[in-house]
Order: sequence, then C-alpha cells, then structure tokens
Amino acid sequence: MDTRASGSPVAQSRNFITRERIGVALLFLMNGFMVGAWAPKIPEFATRLGLNESALGLMILTFGLGSLVMMPLAGSQIARFGSSQVSKWTAVLLTPTLLLLTWVGSIWTGAVAIFLFGGLIGAMDVAMNANAVAVEKHMRRAIMSSCHAFWSLGGLIGSSTGGFLIEYIGVSAHAILVTLLAVLMIVVAWRVVLHDAPHPDEHKHGGNRLPRSPLPWLIGIMALFCMIPEGAILDWGALYLRNELAASVTLSGFAFAAFSLTMAVMRFAGDLIRDRFGAVRTLRVCCVIAILGLLLIGFAENSAMAIVGFALTGIGISNIVPIAFSAAGNLPGMAAGVGLSVVTTMGYSGILVAPSAIGVVAEHTGLAMIFVGLSVLLVVALFLSPLARHADNAHH
Repeated sequence: MDTRASGSPVAQSRNFITRERIGVALLFLMNGFMVGAWAPKIPEFATRLGLNESALGLMILTFGLGSLVMMPLAGSQIARFGSSQVSKWTAVLLTPTLLLLTWVGSIWTGAVAIFLFGGLIGAMDVAMNANAVAVEKHMRRAIMSSCHAFWSLGGLIGSSTGGFLIEYIGVSAHAILVTLLAVLMIVVAWRVVLHDAPHPDEHKHGGNRLPRSPLPWLIGIMALFCMIPEGAILDWGALYLRNELAASVTLSGFAFAAFSLTMAVMRFAGDLIRDRFGAVRTLRVCCVIAILGLLLIGFAENSAMAIVGFALTGIGISNIVPIAFSAAGNLPGMAAGVGLSVVTTMGYSGILVAPSAIGVVAEHTGLAMIFVGLSVLLVVALFLSPLARHADNAHH
C-alpha cells in the first residue's frame, strides 16, 4: 500500500473497496445465499422423505455433524494450499449439493446429501473467514464484520425469496435457479479473490494436530457463548412470542426479522466502529447491549417489548463473532487456518447443538427463563474480552 497517497480522500476510498474485498464478500454472499435458500426447502424435503419431527431433527443434526467433521479438515488444507484455493474449490463442490437435496428419494441418500451440504458449507466457512483475515492484513483495516454482513444479506435473500419461488416455479426450478446464481457469484469472484500463499511449514509442524495454546480455545468459548443465543433466537424466538406472549403468527415472525435486520445493519457499520474504537472496546459495548437485549426479551410483558429486545440483541451480537474470528486468525505464532478452524467449529456447534438442548430445558422452565439465562453466557464473553486485542493485529 502506498502510504504517501493514502492521505487523500480519493486514495482512502480506493483503499476501502478493493478487488480482493469484493472477491471475499462475494464468497460470503454465496455461502449465506445457499443456507438461506435451503431453509424454505426443509418442509418439502421432510414430506418427500416421509420424515416426522424427530427424524427431521436427526437430519438437521446430520447437517451439523457434516460441518463439524469438515471444518477442521479445511483448517489443515488451508495450511497446505492457502485460503483462496480452499475457498474456491469448496464453493465449487458446494454448488450442486442443493440439487442433490432436491432430487434424493430415500432417507439414506438424503442423509448423505445433507451431510455433504453441511460439511461443505462449514469447510467453505473456515476458508472464506481465513481469506477475510488475509484481506484484513493486506488492506491493513477491519473488513470481517462487513463480510459477515454479506453472509447475513445472502441468507436474507435466499430465505425471503425461496418460499415464493418454490410456490410459483416449483421445487426443481427453484433449486436450478439458486444453483445458477451461485455459479455466477463464483465466476465473478474467481479472479478477484486474494491469492494468499500456503503455509507448508505450518502444515508440517502439526497442521493436523490440535493447537496446544489455550488462546484459540478461549476465543472459541467467546464465539460459542455468542452463537448459542443466536441459535436460540433463530429456532425459538417465534415460538416464544407465539406461546408465551400470545402474539399473532405474523407478529411472531418479527422476532428473527428484527434480530437479523439490526444484525446486518450493524455488521455493515462494524468495521468502521472497530477501526475507530478498537476491538476490545467494541466487543465490550456489544456484550453489554446483547445482555440488556436478552434480559428485555426474558422479562417482556408484551410482544412489542420482546421485539425491541430481539432488535437490541441483534445489535449486540452482530460484531462479537466477526471480532472473535478476526482475533482467531491473527493469533501470534499460529496459522490463520488452524486458529480459525478451532474457533469456527466451537462457535457453530453452538448454533447446531444448543437449540435442541434448549428445547428439553424449556419444557420445564419456559422460554422466558431461557433467554434470561442466556445473558449469563455473554457475561462470560465480557470477562474474556481482553482476548479481542488480537483482532487489532491485522492492522500492524
């Protein structure tokens, strides 16, 4: 980067949006779009394979298992080949999986397809986050939050158009359209994704072994404790409004909508906020807002109060995970892919595993107490906040 020119506003804006940044943003958009497009297909998938609720629950768990198996594998491959290669090829392998899920006819082929889909979503996730860390170092500025904002945006587009398209053009046509759009995003991203060098020495020095340093595990706890509430809101928010606060079906849909809207908006702003105030202070303020949001949800007397709580929680949680991922990718003396695969695996297991456990507990306590209880997890994240300083290493 030419530091002489970087003082002028023109150079500033030129450094703000670069080819490499567009490339990695497209990868996040495509990954989120595939996940979002899958959500409205689930009811039809269950009907076609004759799955009852518990069998569908096991299928969704298989999606999670695929992710948890393939995320650490992606970490070791990034050390060997570099994040750009792993991102691009996992994206290519991911593209046809939605067609597989649309055309499988038995429970076993369905399980294989959903395992592959979950696995490749997860593997691509680790690789594109590692690539975002490389772009942050290359640009010497934070971009992780806006990358996650593109993921949220992709999910929003995929899920909001899916039901409508399935109804009007049919299941197969919808899957083909989504696949073609995903191919288009990969083609555009292919040439502009930042090409980072592999780290074969790190691969030799235990690229496949779990890191001994406690740092990635502690940051992983931070990510896990922020993603459990996210999973809870995704899976239980609407039900809470419906059953415990007597909201209408339409109104109960606003639980996740309010959460994801404020989350996407704050993620687009997150990098600028983080560059201005530093990762640690940003993370602390985010934790406090999320704690207040969860308490407001749990103690809400009506659905309007709860929806404000969901919106506040979205603001709070929005930038905790991107900062944790940035910190994991910048740990001293550790390959970005290795630190990231630990933290992403731990974080996503919160979204994948916790909601089913919440269902069991909620039968005895009610969901209001669950949301109050989840705020304690963010108090722990607040105590771990000094670790976020590693996220600022990207700029030095």
